[in-house]
Amino acid sequence: MAQWVDLHLHSTCSDGALSPTELIRRATAAGLAAVALADHDNVDGIDEALAAGAEAAVEVLSGVELSVVWEDLQDIHLLGYGFDHHHGELQAALQEFRAFREGRNGQIVEAVNRRLAEEGAPPLDFAAVRRRAKGTFGRPHIALELMAQKQVRTKEEAFERYLVPCNVPKRYFPLPEAIALIHRAGGVTSLAHPLLISRDRSVLRRLFDAFAGLGLDGIEAYSNQADNDDTDWLQSEARRRGLLIAGGSDYHGGPESEIVLGGGRGNLRVPYACLEAIRTALAQHNHSGTQRD
Repeated sequence: MAQWVDLHLHSTCSDGALSPTELIRRATAAGLAAVALADHDNVDGIDEALAAGAEAAVEVLSGVELSVVWEDLQDIHLLGYGFDHHHGELQAALQEFRAFREGRNGQIVEAVNRRLAEEGAPPLDFAAVRRRAKGTFGRPHIALELMAQKQVRTKEEAFERYLVPCNVPKRYFPLPEAIALIHRAGGVTSLAHPLLISRDRSVLRRLFDAFAGLGLDGIEAYSNQADNDDTDWLQSEARRRGLLIAGGSDYHGGPESEIVLGGGRGNLRVPYACLEAIRTALAQHNHSGTQRD
C-alpha cells in the first residue's frame, strides 16, 4: 500500500491558521505517513509537532522555510529539513530576523493607520495585531485584524487596499548564507516551489545549476504550482544534478484556503520515497561528520 507525505506545512507559529498539534491531527485524518512543519523563518512549533506526531504515530521531520535573496531575485524560499532546531546559531539568526521583522511590522501598521485616518476609520491597535501571531509575525496578521475590524472582507482586499501600498521592504537571508546555516545545523536544503520564481525552463535550468553550485541539496518538484508535466520535468532536472526530490502542499489552512493538506489543490500526492531520500542524505552527512560551508 502506497504511503504519502506532506513536507511543506505552516502553523500558527508563522502564518498558518492551525496549531502544530491540530496540523498533526489533520495529517493523521488524511492518512499521511509523515509531514514536515516548515514555518516561515521560525522553528518554534517543531517541539509541539514532534510530540503530537509521537502520539499519533505520524513521522514529523523538522523544517523551516527561509526567505532568501540571490543576485536580483528577492523572496526566494528555501526549505530546510532534518536539522537540529535547537541549534544555537540557527536560533540566533532566526531571532535577529524576527527582531527586524517586528520593527518592519510596526512601520507598516503606522502607515496603514495613516491611510485609515484619511478615510475616517479607527486605527489598528498594534498590540492586538501582534496577539494574532503566535510566532513569526507578518502582513497576513495585519490583514486579519483589518478583517476583524470590518475594514475589508478578505485578505486579498486587505493587501490590495492597504498592505501593498503601505509596504516596507523585507529583509532576506543571502542564499549562500542560508544554505550554509542549515548545513551547519545538520540539515539539508530544498528550493521551494521553483515555478513561483519563473515558468521559463531555461531560466530555471540556469538557477538550478547556480544553486547546486552553492550547495543546494534538493528541489521541491511536487507543489501546488506544478502539474504532472511540470513535476516530471522538475524531477528530471533534480536527478540530472544529483539533487533530492521533495514535495508538499504549502498548506496554511483557514476557511479561504483552496489547498488541501496532503492533497494540494486536490491531486497532489507526494510519495514516501521523498522522505526516505532526505533521511538517507541526512544519515550520510551525519555519518561523514563533514561540516559543509
